[in-house]
Amino acid sequence: MSRLARSRTAAAGIALVLTAAISSAVSAATAALPALPQPDDRYKADVLLILGHPDDDTEATPYLAKAAFDEHRRIAVVYGTRGNSGDNHLGMEQAKALGDIREIEGRQALASLGISNVWFLHNPDTPGQDVLHSLEAWGHGAALENIVRIVRLTRPEVILTMLPAYVSGENHGDHQAAAVLAVEAFDQAANPLSFPEQVNAPRKRDSINNYGEGLKLWQPKKLYFMDGGYHDFKGRGPTYSATEISPSKGVAYGQFRKQAWDFYATQYSLPEEWVQKLAVWPTQFIFGKSLVPSDAAAGVFAGIEPGSTVIYSKPTGYVPDAGNRPPLELGGPWAFYRRFWQAHDLQQLASILPPEGSVGVGDPLWVPLLINNDANTSKQFTLRAGLPQGWTQQEAQELTVTVAAHDSYPVQLNLEAPKGPSGGWQTLKWTLESKGSPSADVQLRMYLDERSILPQ
Repeated sequence: MSRLARSRTAAAGIALVLTAAISSAVSAATAALPALPQPDDRYKADVLLILGHPDDDTEATPYLAKAAFDEHRRIAVVYGTRGNSGDNHLGMEQAKALGDIREIEGRQALASLGISNVWFLHNPDTPGQDVLHSLEAWGHGAALENIVRIVRLTRPEVILTMLPAYVSGENHGDHQAAAVLAVEAFDQAANPLSFPEQVNAPRKRDSINNYGEGLKLWQPKKLYFMDGGYHDFKGRGPTYSATEISPSKGVAYGQFRKQAWDFYATQYSLPEEWVQKLAVWPTQFIFGKSLVPSDAAAGVFAGIEPGSTVIYSKPTGYVPDAGNRPPLELGGPWAFYRRFWQAHDLQQLASILPPEGSVGVGDPLWVPLLINNDANTSKQFTLRAGLPQGWTQQEAQELTVTVAAHDSYPVQLNLEAPKGPSGGWQTLKWTLESKGSPSADVQLRMYLDERSILPQ
């Protein structure tokens, strides 16, 4: 072999060695990353109920039985409280001890429907009618963080909750607070800027003392409300019969509601006539909103395709009145809800719910009013009460106040309802006058109840 040939052979060998070395180095530098675990399917829900207390689920029991037993839906429930401020019709246990009992009652009632994914957030049971009081007691932001976390964990197609409104009849502030948080969570669970630590990937998921919760963004598709008050909302959403027979269980769906009440033994001892009503009382939902095509009265899962997803839907959000506020308006929870419905695209609730409430005969009633002055100068106003016979107002029937430019004055009125008779609607009215401006008035419907109503 010539010297030139030997040189070429040697060069080729060196090239092969270098190529192999480079290939080995590149191979070592490009190891495949492990596949990421998917969200824990044990907690995936088709339906998530967001409620105030154990026993609130009985509002929807006929539907839950149908969904669980005959439609094979996966259902999860979260309660804002453990019902620790309620009555005990069985024993002496109260406060935290009663909360322990009611949590077990709730778990047993739901287990009878095959529902085991249940969370209690341990917010204080806050007796009252004012949603703002309950949200204050719960710690609004912290409570919302917990609800958003559970929505992201359970990834529900549909959220069911109570009615976010101040209505006559069953009007617990905790029910309203649960509803407010459910609406906010519906609109925030798919927003990466809402509690971003929840969706931050953990640095080392298989080690202790880590940070980042590793949840996924999730947008529920539909939102429905329930109401146990004095209204008939038939036609405002789907209705599910309590007398229909379950094909798999051979009994009417209403029997499961009666069964649930048996578990809630510390609650009211219901008279037999009410027990019979529970057996036939349907589940009536009120349509909130849907991100898939669906009529308001269509079924809960109408328009939802199995396995489909929807992207984050940004709600309208709060839009300031920009100097167009009414001179006189109801304040407190009524003012909150007017803005809340608009911000979360629930304006239809304003059309079906005029400002109202309920009060027991002879009981006190607090009414907050707001006097708004959007003028460039201060103005003096005169406020006059127009109350039905039998009502008294602790403050004078005619009040005057000067309100600074572009400011508001909160008026706190303390009334007492008539001693009787009960069972009827009455309208309370206040008129506001100011020199050089047309008069304005607000009206508030109140239902006089024979029983004493929750405090405000």
